[in-house]
Amino acid sequence: MKTKRQTKVDSKVTATPAEAVGDHLCQRIRQLRADRGWSLDGLSKASGVSRSMLSQIERNQANPTLAVTFRIAQAFGISLGDLVEAPAAASAISVIRADDRGQVFRSDKDVLIRTLSPLNLEKDVEFYEVQLHIQGALRSAAHFEGTREFLTVQKGQVRVESGGDADELDKGDSATYRADVPHAIVNLGKTEAMVFLVVIYR
Repeated sequence: MKTKRQTKVDSKVTATPAEAVGDHLCQRIRQLRADRGWSLDGLSKASGVSRSMLSQIERNQANPTLAVTFRIAQAFGISLGDLVEAPAAASAISVIRADDRGQVFRSDKDVLIRTLSPLNLEKDVEFYEVQLHIQGALRSAAHFEGTREFLTVQKGQVRVESGGDADELDKGDSATYRADVPHAIVNLGKTEAMVFLVVIYR
């Protein structure tokens, strides 16, 4: 007989995937808090999550929202994925959900940048979704020597600048350029523009 919290497999009762994540999360938060010598009050002040909610989460008596879990991860200085992922049960597939606010790299009047590559990996390639607001621009100082960027326009019209060179791109156009000199992506249209950007470090 199955209950809401258990699944019967080969005559043995095992935790559901959601239950396993909940068990891992409460243990992970308790361990991280202990490692830092924080009380529940200390974690509450650092995260902005109430002490009573934190206590319920640590006793696996409450299922925190994504926003609450993200605030807790921020308080510990780690990514959302690092907080909730159970190493023993980790999949070979790493998924970044569209609504994962932890992947937002920058958000201001000019641009919204979402990281599409895992934040917790040491890497020489980075992948971004860049939304340029009307008249918005993403201007960058020179990166490390040899760095290049590859860009594809998903929506709108943009101008790419690299050093003293510039070119205009429309939807579906792609470009590659030096990023070890000052460079920029500028929205030329009257609507929001979106580009996919790959940064390759050498």
